[in-house]
Amino acid sequence: MPNTFKIAFAAIAALAVFVAAPLKAYWEYGHETVAKIAFASVQPETRAELRRLMRQDALLQTPDCRANTIEAASYWPDCVKPYGDRYAYAFRWHFQNVDICKEFDLSGPCANGDCVAAQIERHARMLADRDLPDRVRLESLTFLVHFVGDLHQPLHAGDNDDLGGNRVSANYGLIGGRTNLHSIWDGFLAERAISTPPRGIDGWLSGLDAGEIDRIKSGDVVDWSREMWEQSRDVAYPTLIDADPCDGKVEGRPTLTEEDVQRLIPIARQNVVHGGLRLARLLDDAILRGEAPEYRRF
Repeated sequence: MPNTFKIAFAAIAALAVFVAAPLKAYWEYGHETVAKIAFASVQPETRAELRRLMRQDALLQTPDCRANTIEAASYWPDCVKPYGDRYAYAFRWHFQNVDICKEFDLSGPCANGDCVAAQIERHARMLADRDLPDRVRLESLTFLVHFVGDLHQPLHAGDNDDLGGNRVSANYGLIGGRTNLHSIWDGFLAERAISTPPRGIDGWLSGLDAGEIDRIKSGDVVDWSREMWEQSRDVAYPTLIDADPCDGKVEGRPTLTEEDVQRLIPIARQNVVHGGLRLARLLDDAILRGEAPEYRRF
């Protein structure tokens, strides 16, 4: 093989690592990973009850969208969106557009409970209620697992009057076209972060001792919402936008470079780990102890 051809081939191979689309974007891969971490971290009794509920996924009557494994359950609330009117009421539950250019305040975005934070608490309460039918508790399990994942993607927690970055056109390296700030964090960046070694439960949790895990699990949904809103404000927007994102609209199509990605991988990876461990706490609270957050107006 001529040297010039070898060099060109190596360059193309290296470039492909960066520009290749994720096999599964955050819409599946991130949610599944949060769920796997939680499932591995809960108490055995909790895991047994989760399995019992998931074995009854036929009760949901969504044959195209299964919830028979924790991975499938984690994606079920997105899978059922094509069912149209049947689940249209849940559309606003996947996010909360908290303005990054103002003081942190959930009261507007969470009016009437239509935000991800309020629905995490609501579905934790329903999962904890053993008097409810298994079908209702299983549906709440899928929403709870999914929404904790959603909350730990910062563009679901912060907004700059642009639908959480969906209106900020952007390139992921050489990938452009329909990509935007939101889709980069939802998919391409999440895939890189999760698939970067060390992988697997032991890999994702490596370096965390019992004390650190307890610290991560502490707090409540408002604390976690503020944390992810701050990350949206201080990391997600500024990394892509050189100017102050609160000064005006973004011009052109900014590009997230490989150098940017390398800096963001530990942060995006941490989000998934935090989401999984916090979900494990909510599941143990609900199933083992019958405990869940009390109803509140945000």
